[in-house]
Amino acid sequence: MIPPQNRLPILESAGKTGAVLEQLPLADAAEPLPISRAEMEARGWDEVDVVFVTGDAYVDHPSFAAAILSRVLEAAGFRVGILPQPDWRSCQSWKTFGRPRLFFAISAGNMDSMINHYTANRKVRNDDAYSPGGRIGMRPDRATLAYCQRAREAFKGVPVIAGGVEASLRRLAHYDYWSDKVRRSILLDCKADLLAFGMGEELILQIARRLDAGETVRDLREMRGVAYAMGASETPPADALVLPSHEEVLGDKRAFAQATKMIHNETNPYNARRLIQWHDRQAVVANPPTLPISEGSMDSVYELPYTRKPHPSYSEPIPAFEMIKDSVTIMRGCFGGCTFCSITTHQGRIIQSRSRESINREVRAMTEDEDFKGVISDIGGPTANMYQMRCLKPEVEAVCRRQSCVHPTICKLLGTDHGPLVQLMQDVRETPGVKKALVASGIRMDLARRSPDYMRDLTRHHVGGHLKVAPEHTDPHVLDKMRKPSGDDFDDFAEIFNAESKRAKKKQYLIPYYIASHPGSDLDAMIDLALYLKRTGYRPDQVQDFIPAPFDVATAMYYTGIDPFTGKEVHVARHLRDRKLQRALMQFFKPENYFLVRRALEKAGRQDLIGSGCDCLIADRPPREAILARRRAAVGESGGYVHQMDSSGSAVKRQSRNRPGTGYRPGRQSSKEGSAAPEKPAKGNTAKSPKSKKKRARRNRPR
Repeated sequence: MIPPQNRLPILESAGKTGAVLEQLPLADAAEPLPISRAEMEARGWDEVDVVFVTGDAYVDHPSFAAAILSRVLEAAGFRVGILPQPDWRSCQSWKTFGRPRLFFAISAGNMDSMINHYTANRKVRNDDAYSPGGRIGMRPDRATLAYCQRAREAFKGVPVIAGGVEASLRRLAHYDYWSDKVRRSILLDCKADLLAFGMGEELILQIARRLDAGETVRDLREMRGVAYAMGASETPPADALVLPSHEEVLGDKRAFAQATKMIHNETNPYNARRLIQWHDRQAVVANPPTLPISEGSMDSVYELPYTRKPHPSYSEPIPAFEMIKDSVTIMRGCFGGCTFCSITTHQGRIIQSRSRESINREVRAMTEDEDFKGVISDIGGPTANMYQMRCLKPEVEAVCRRQSCVHPTICKLLGTDHGPLVQLMQDVRETPGVKKALVASGIRMDLARRSPDYMRDLTRHHVGGHLKVAPEHTDPHVLDKMRKPSGDDFDDFAEIFNAESKRAKKKQYLIPYYIASHPGSDLDAMIDLALYLKRTGYRPDQVQDFIPAPFDVATAMYYTGIDPFTGKEVHVARHLRDRKLQRALMQFFKPENYFLVRRALEKAGRQDLIGSGCDCLIADRPPREAILARRRAAVGESGGYVHQMDSSGSAVKRQSRNRPGTGYRPGRQSSKEGSAAPEKPAKGNTAKSPKSKKKRARRNRPR
């Protein structure tokens, strides 16, 4: 243990703006934190203060939560051991560093583990971007539950603190898409002593310091940004806002919609109230969110001595790291408030930005790395162009309960000046050693087109041929349910983008992203979108299916069929067949989608769009590629045709369509999986009973 007098005092109280991390010089890259007992002992440690368990591979880069939180604790003088993707089938891995002196910090990783594992159609994903080699199966379903359980088994009495996106989005009763039911608070299932929600740098440091000072976990219950479960005999806080109980939201969808509205109305940290939700005789309490951290805190967090590389023990590339390794985070938070997005829920609506000087220091440090190729892959954050934007009147911000600062219109009190961002982008691209600095984060188009300077610099210097944008839909009703601007906004942005690209003498293209099957979207809305895509010439290579993530407003619409904020009914495409039709309409031009598109048009009574007319989406007769695609799909489903031939011309035996699958379930034990079917005896050696011989003799007897 490092003596308290030798610890770095990096946290000071700053009143309303939250805790401030003092400026720390950008030190030479340190060695990664230990992930094994040997690495711990090599540092001369006989124990660790905190064991950080994460469902992701350990990448010491500030885009990964485990790296940030562990480095913050290290800078404050605490000893941290990291358990990345431990084997959850026993608690042995949890004993790697011995008994932690203070607590276990548990996180499922940068994503909810169910979204990480399964597609919108509930099929197993083929890869995991946060695992070495993209391998699946490196973490369990509902990882927070398994990790907390193993921590308790390993060392009884050690506090268990759950956090991360999965815990944050499931801290109260929530709809779970993969089990298709309302689940109770994750606290009651994982039995963590405390749950930390939202961004956790300040929170985890306060927890470590207070436990180090001799306080108990129960003493920490008044902290902002924490939730906890009360015992049946405990008295709940009198000042809490009571939500509909778990039993009520389980049995009444209108109660679920009401609870969703109440929860999302209490997300502004300046006026949010404490929430309480009963689960039978037990109460779950969620305190107000943490206050936003200051610019100085952001600078210190991102200038800690990260190696910016995966742990050297990994021999395979980690896809998520390959994508972000040369990116620079300039801000966090999002005031867009899109109903299908969890960023606002987790990071908050208030934008927290780094200073221009801090970002420039990081860029200069990147250019000194021998592996840096001169291209910064992204200057951004959750949204690329909200840097240093916030409410112009703090006294109004302190009482505001608006869900979005830009929907249905941009708030007149929102500061939308792109000047600081334009200057920052110029600094970055002019840094010696930087050949190109791209913008790959999502751009808020309704804000961007307000700034001619930003649009000019963006198109001339920061687009690598293609720019991804997210209009999401064209139907006004659907866009309203998403809290997105009108379709005209994208058209106006595209016009400015194309004009500026032409003026810069560059061939650059927009890649628009759209969502299929979002609540409010029906076949008519998707047909209108398909017609728009044909009219404008956009051909999306990728289609995003709506995934009901826990806690989102759109998820409440999906489950209840009700808009929580208006109380009105919303159309929902719940069945897989309906979702397939919506997805196919967005890629109507692909031959393999022909029959699905035709079925959708016929179902909607739009046979006028089938034919050879210029407005038609598909031809009257299916193309040969469509027939072949349908045949391939049938082969995949049935296991092969009776007369199918292999490459040598020999007949291929048809497989049974009832053959069991081998779906991914971590730790699943099955007698069918991986076992060969018993061999049948050869026909020539089959034993015949005497009775069978007599029957055959009678059959063959001459008549």
